Amino acid sequence: MIPREIIKKIKRIHIKSSRSVNSIMAGQYRSVFKGSGIEFEEVREYSPGDEIKAIDWKVSARLGRPFIKLYREERESVVMLLIDMSASQGFGTFSGLKLEKAAEVASVLAFSAIRNNDKVGVIFFTDRVEKYIPPQKGTGHIWRLIKEIFTFVPEGKGTCLASSLDFLAKVARKKTTTFILSDFLDSGFQKSLRTALQRHELISVLLYDEGDFHLPEQGIVSLSCFETGKELLLDASDKRTRAYYKGRKKAQHNSILEILKKNGVDLVEMGTGASVSDSLQRYFRNRERRKL
Repeated sequence: MIPREIIKKIKRIHIKSSRSVNSIMAGQYRSVFKGSGIEFEEVREYSPGDEIKAIDWKVSARLGRPFIKLYREERESVVMLLIDMSASQGFGTFSGLKLEKAAEVASVLAFSAIRNNDKVGVIFFTDRVEKYIPPQKGTGHIWRLIKEIFTFVPEGKGTCLASSLDFLAKVARKKTTTFILSDFLDSGFQKSLRTALQRHELISVLLYDEGDFHLPEQGIVSLSCFETGKELLLDASDKRTRAYYKGRKKAQHNSILEILKKNGVDLVEMGTGASVSDSLQRYFRNRERRKL
């Protein structure tokens, strides 16, 4: 049985996400993520104003007058969501958990994709690939996706981005648009990232919480790593200690940004207190400008 509070969260995110897509993001996803390619449809006789490069010279020579090739866009695409289920996703301060934000982002993207007649698949990962949900269509599929995020109990606690990217390469033979929802608290995944980029389009959604960068001003505090269980005692009443801690965390965050930028991966930074629709809209607008 699913606990009542979990059902409420699932329903709230499902309703909120569908409304965001219907009222705010309608059309933006389609304009940014077009079909994965084009396919031949027919030939027709040349008309003034048609592009010369579209002329089918073989057909034109055979019929004695110019004809052009017409193509249509392959409308159906596949969107993959790589969702980090590691223990660090259970962290959050005042605005909810990183995992809850991941669920909201995933559902908005899934709704947008399905409204665009695209399929959506999911890979849950920790320090291993935990679960694979093959690409499908339909709002019922989104409901299952959100439910799985809140109810799935992973075996691992750590983070291995490389394993999820390598698994993507095995199950997705054709090009996909892949969103990676993670706090990226990992290392050594650059090679797998570059390999995946050769076939797939990758967009990183970097999840973080403001509490990641600050110590509570409460004297001696005990910090415990979600993923390794290691503990550390710090004097949070000391300004230098707080400044040092913040500096280290900011440096770690900036290092992740640099890795993604260096490898040419699109980036959406998403704090737990941020508006999902605003953040994604801003990304879609910037992406569209880059393509103009």
